[in-house]
Amino acid sequence: MTFGFRIFNDHARAREDLVAAAGALPTAILSDNLSRIYAAGPAIRPMHGDGVLCGTALTVKTRPGDNLMIHKAVDMAEPGDVIVVEAGGDLTNSLIGELIITHAVSRGVKGFVIDGAVRDLDAIRGGTTPIFAAGVSHRGPYKDGPGEVNVPIALHGMIVSPGDIIVGDLDGVLCVPTDDAEAIIELALAQVDREKKTLEAIAGEGWDRGWVDEILRTRGCSLD
Repeated sequence: MTFGFRIFNDHARAREDLVAAAGALPTAILSDNLSRIYAAGPAIRPMHGDGVLCGTALTVKTRPGDNLMIHKAVDMAEPGDVIVVEAGGDLTNSLIGELIITHAVSRGVKGFVIDGAVRDLDAIRGGTTPIFAAGVSHRGPYKDGPGEVNVPIALHGMIVSPGDIIVGDLDGVLCVPTDDAEAIIELALAQVDREKKTLEAIAGEGWDRGWVDEILRTRGCSLD
């Protein structure tokens, strides 16, 4: 197997119940419980009009401007997969467009996360498939390689391993590591409950804001 042209087929996927539970939670709350350092950051934004992305990662590592291994990943995809592509953040050439997205959806792919550019933006915005990317370019891709499928990748500080849970909404996209998913979801659900009670307090007796001054005092701020 040539280094730089490796394709791996066998990897564990996160449990379906955990994928569904994560997909029902806002990315902001999941991110809070990942200590706000594991998400992809603001460079990768939703390109579609609306819709939540949720599924298991099928990863691609490719050189900028080349989508040969993205095509291979689509052909390998199983229903429920999200194709996540590390491509260096380069925006010169688009890596996916309407044709490959349509083919991927026909195979049960839930969406794409591209650290690079897309094209056919009208079709993406008018469709229901969640597409996250770093930008848009009319220039099409090359199909030469190198690239690899189902290897660990990194997108703007977000480490993604094959089979991890990918969740995206209008705030952005993140990865919930498979091994930590159950604990992260439990913490996130507890935060949802706390925030619900806070909203109820705001609507009723008001939100106790004493914690603001308490923090300021610990920072040496004079409030007299």
